[in-house]
Amino acid sequence: MTTTAKTKKVIVYVRLKDGVLDPQGVTIQKALGQMGYPDFVSVRSGKFFELEIDAGASDIDRQINEVCSKLLANPVIERFSVEKI
Repeated sequence: MTTTAKTKKVIVYVRLKDGVLDPQGVTIQKALGQMGYPDFVSVRSGKFFELEIDAGASDIDRQINEVCSKLLANPVIERFSVEKI
């Protein structure tokens, strides 16, 4: 589906909360050192989702926040941020 005047594009970024071990980030940081890039002292991994929602939908912000906290992110160990395009 492509963005039209009738839809709003939303980007959701999901990251582990500070203090939560990030094994993928640790592995990448170690690999960077082995590849000759010792200046990278920390790496945190994450994911993003690109969503489109009907621009005429009621309570767009509420719907986005519910989808993020109930489905896209685990609120116990992850945090999310939303960017509206």
